[in-house]
Amino acid sequence: MTITYLKRYWQLYALISLPLIYFLIFRYGPMYGVQIAFKDFNLFQGINGSEWIGFDAFREVFGMRDFYTTLRNTFMLNFLDLLVSFPAPILLAIMLYEVRFKWFKKISQTILYIPHFISWVIIGGIVYQLFGNQSGMVNGVLESMGFNSIPFLTEKNPWLVTYLFTGVWQSAGWGTILYLAALTGVNKELFEAAEIDGASRLKRIWHITLPSIKPTIVTLLILNLGHMVSIGFDRPYIIGNTAVREYSDVLSTFVYRVGLESGQYTLATVVGLFQAVVGLIFVLGSNYISKRATGEGIL
Repeated sequence: MTITYLKRYWQLYALISLPLIYFLIFRYGPMYGVQIAFKDFNLFQGINGSEWIGFDAFREVFGMRDFYTTLRNTFMLNFLDLLVSFPAPILLAIMLYEVRFKWFKKISQTILYIPHFISWVIIGGIVYQLFGNQSGMVNGVLESMGFNSIPFLTEKNPWLVTYLFTGVWQSAGWGTILYLAALTGVNKELFEAAEIDGASRLKRIWHITLPSIKPTIVTLLILNLGHMVSIGFDRPYIIGNTAVREYSDVLSTFVYRVGLESGQYTLATVVGLFQAVVGLIFVLGSNYISKRATGEGIL
């Protein structure tokens, strides 16, 4: 019976085999290297030839002051990103959905999607051109109007605001895709019935639009909470500098500094394993809380 079923639908199994092979090679395969965290890794001796040291590297990492500073910054930046960046695509998707002119909606979507495809290296250059203290265009305009320049990139709090809103500009448009896809499945008759009953546009959004995309919001929120202890390397590294290192130094830059610049691969692997374990705990915990509170979850 099983062989007959496989022969009948072999095209589907052939299609699904490609992502399975990808995950096996590039996701599960590298897990073999996790044992570096428990060894005094020597590049020339390899993983198997390196001496086993148990949890000594973990004790060393957890005893480093820089680790706790970067951990605090990672949590802080991710939490603030969640507060600022997570609602942005939801609001954008609702506004785009409410637009009645299709040509305007298409143009707006294109303009909003473009920043996602721009490298953070290029975005970093744009940020420095706009917000630099000496040659930045924004400060040039402010000074020409008689105002004092703002240290967007050299003081902690202005840098933090610049960091957050740069992230919103880069990611919000792309994030609307999932929400717009969810909204396309909403029954139009619900809006028509609500309009006949005298519901205003805001009430239709609150009672129909938002409940319709609630499962998508919950799923993406849980996934975002799972990344609270992990953070991309490029954004804080490119926009950050020594003047704001107290905020811009995060776990990913710590791994780069310790693992690649100093050659301490064992310590870098320890931090990576720590991020993976804590991320898994966050995903499971947030999924459990979401199921208890709203009945929605991903597991």
